[in-house]
This record gives sequence, structure tokens and C-alpha cells, in this order.
Amino acid sequence: MNNKNFPIALDGLVFIVPLFILMVISLYFDVTWLSMFFLAVTLFVVWFFRNPDRATPEDEKVIISPADGRVIKIEEVEEQEMLQGRARKVSIFMNVFNVHVNRAPCTGTVRKIAYRDGKFLSANLDKASLFNERNSVLIETADGVRILTIQIAGLIARRIVCWVEEGMRVEKGERFGLIKFGSRLEVFMPLNSTISVKIGDKVRDGETRIGYLI
Repeated sequence: MNNKNFPIALDGLVFIVPLFILMVISLYFDVTWLSMFFLAVTLFVVWFFRNPDRATPEDEKVIISPADGRVIKIEEVEEQEMLQGRARKVSIFMNVFNVHVNRAPCTGTVRKIAYRDGKFLSANLDKASLFNERNSVLIETADGVRILTIQIAGLIARRIVCWVEEGMRVEKGERFGLIKFGSRLEVFMPLNSTISVKIGDKVRDGETRIGYLI
């Protein structure tokens, strides 16, 4: 089975297994309250790393949300690192209760991946976009349109995971990574794109249409 399609993101096992072991040890020594505590925490972490299937729209012009969460900003920006020009940006904030597996917003080839170390400011702050740990994934469609997605770590997030590599082809809605414990996703689209969400909207990764290519 493809690890990316497993019901639980396997990157979460590094947290789930130790917690489960601690629960078993607590049961062995008959420390009921402690075993119940570790059971509750284990179940929460398993739920946090859930990796559900999603029904992705097939229209090739549709750009889908790469993350669960809430739209916190829509703006026109100058992006010099990867796109080297102006673009329309949609920022999505993920809290600890959202699914944290990220999906490709479009079908295409991964042209560039760039990781940058940084701080761990609250991901809903504008300055998190500038200063926090981040991983940028640039996808180019068959028509030559470039869509940039940036994974940004948040206040308690301490690791960004990326499952794709440069040169790989990805399908829209394909799982490409995750951010552990609260974070932010930003999607950059061409200026002539139509944005189909507004600030405050709740979105679902792999399903919600956030924009259309002209």
C-alpha cells in the first residue's frame, strides 16, 4: 500500500508508538489514571494524523485547496523567490483540529522545492509568512502555468514533511506532505486567475475550489 494513502499519516508513528507504549506500561503497573491519560493523548494524536480520502474535482482549470482550514488572507503580491513576479495569493490557516495532510492544488510537474529554516511564530500572523520555517513547492502544469504552494510551520509545529521531489509528476489532489501540529498554507496563482473563496471561508484539502485558471 502506498504510504501516502494509508488512513493514518505514517509520519505520526514517531509520536503514536511511544505514547501507546507508555499507556501499556501504566496499565502493567496498574496506574489507572496515568494509563487513561496516555490513552486519551494517543487517541488524539492518531486522530490528528488522520489521512482521509477526498473527492477531487476533475476540471483541469480548477485550483483546489491544498489544506483543511480557514482562509485568512487573499492578496496580490510580489513573489521573487520562486515565481519572480506578481501573483494572487490565498493564505489558509490550519489549527490543531484540521487534517494536516497537504495535497497538490493542480496536476503538473514539480519544478522546484526550496526549504528554509526559520522561527515558529503563530501561523495566523502575517509575519509568519516571512519569518517562519517554510517549504516551497513549485508545480508547472502542462500548459506552462506555475502554481506555488508554501508550507509554513506554526507556533507549536516543529516539522514540515514533504513527500515529493523535483521532477516528479503529481496529480491534483495527490498527497504531497504535511505539517505537524498547527500551521499555514499559501497558494500563489497567476494574476488572471479567478479566486472562488473569500476571507473567513472554511476549506477542505483536495476538495474545495479556491480558484480557476483562465
